[in-house]
Amino acid sequence: MGEVQSVLNTLREHAERIGDHVAYWSPFSEWTFADVHHVSNRLAQAMAKDGIRPGDRVACLSKHTAETVVVWMAAAKLGAVCMPVNWRLAPPEIAYILDDGGAKFLMADPEFAEAVAALPNPPARIISSITQATFGPALMQWVQTFDDQDPGHDPAMGETALQLYSSGTTGHPKGVELSYANLAANHPALTKAIGFYGPPSVMLNALPAFHIAGMGVALFTGWLGAKLVLSPDFIPNKVLDMMIEHEITHTFFVPAMIQFLLEVPDVAERDYSRLQGISYGASPISQRVLVNGMKTFGCGFTQVYGLTEVTGAVTQLFPQDHQTEGPKAHLLRSAGSAMDGVELRIVDPETGEDSPEGQVGEVWIRTEQNMVGYWNRPEASAEVLIPTNDGPPWFRSGDAGYLQDGYLFIHDRIKDLIISGGENIYPAEVENVLMQHPGVADGAIFGVPDERWGEAVHAAVVPQDPATFDADELVAWLRERLAHFKCPKGVDVVEVIPRNPSGKILKRVLRAPYWEGRERQVS
Repeated sequence: MGEVQSVLNTLREHAERIGDHVAYWSPFSEWTFADVHHVSNRLAQAMAKDGIRPGDRVACLSKHTAETVVVWMAAAKLGAVCMPVNWRLAPPEIAYILDDGGAKFLMADPEFAEAVAALPNPPARIISSITQATFGPALMQWVQTFDDQDPGHDPAMGETALQLYSSGTTGHPKGVELSYANLAANHPALTKAIGFYGPPSVMLNALPAFHIAGMGVALFTGWLGAKLVLSPDFIPNKVLDMMIEHEITHTFFVPAMIQFLLEVPDVAERDYSRLQGISYGASPISQRVLVNGMKTFGCGFTQVYGLTEVTGAVTQLFPQDHQTEGPKAHLLRSAGSAMDGVELRIVDPETGEDSPEGQVGEVWIRTEQNMVGYWNRPEASAEVLIPTNDGPPWFRSGDAGYLQDGYLFIHDRIKDLIISGGENIYPAEVENVLMQHPGVADGAIFGVPDERWGEAVHAAVVPQDPATFDADELVAWLRERLAHFKCPKGVDVVEVIPRNPSGKILKRVLRAPYWEGRERQVS
């Protein structure tokens, strides 16, 4: 195994050494480290009998992160790869991801039975996560007839450990392959960044397993042998209850979650004396929410910036840099400094040369956390992973920003990405569907400011017939074909979509009236 050990083997050791310690708690179940190990042994044997082999993909369409970790560990013990799927997607989008990965196995929640029934090419084996469902037996019932025997696969650090899907600039999501080495590089750096060093500290995770933050945190606390309290659904008052009941010391939220928590009527009356740190990121945060959050929860706040392709966070803005007044106040607009093991460059996208300090360019990232590549997309991988002669490649983030005194400031998004409530939304994906509507002659999708979500999806449309065009009908039509969070909250009817001489839509022209007088901060 060498000097660095895989998270899989670490979890195996925890089952032997601290097997009776709680690894994952949720309102539906409690899993000790021994439980995770022994149930994943049985599940691995069941998968093997179904013909799952090294390199095969197995999928999870579930809100239940602990059960998803069990599927991940079972697959890993066979050399297979777990693919958590975004349950917020529309059935055709879910079907695309399962087909793209060639998933041979699927664990799904009973509430997603309709999406499972709509799959044109369902995996050979489908089971349910927590209870019996119309499409298959419950996980715990199904595995009881199989042997509690670890298949024993010892992964090489370069093997793919996890496949997460990231929205695509060309209209289709891409499978991001993350290796055991990527996870091994991220975990120690994340420990220092957020100040979570394992027991007796307790982490709360209210983020879904299909996000790098959700699944990454679940594997991170498992690696540390720590307890993770899970909230399958983000219900603000219940999350606050969990924070008190389980004596949570650390947690991670997207800014919209912090805002929702602050809106709970008795939020300021509760006892958060055990809480040591809140980490946040993945979307813009307003100074009002940040200041109120720090005042209400009375703990250190840490901002992180990262992407799925770099195994999560690569920068951190420490609590001591969260100052609203004085010489450090401007740092609240930054994404922080590079985490341990991370190098940052700002590159002029036109010349490929490094930009001077303070000048905006594309953010490039070099770290052992950089992904293996995009599943079955060598050309797309080659576009963003730039080889070096020594060590990992540079990753082209697509974000525009600048460096100042070692701090990264995200200025805009080169790829016009919209981040709404922590969800990445690529306009091209929505535009591809928008243009299929018979009443749309031309159209464009762009992001506008939103007090609650950071950004909201907005559409500009040239109707085929302005007299009969119905914006509400268009949005309802889109919602039948796309996840609701990808659909526009507002529609502008225009005479023409602005384009440059080569025909590219001028998104900045469309965005400008909405962003006038605002700083487009991204965290």
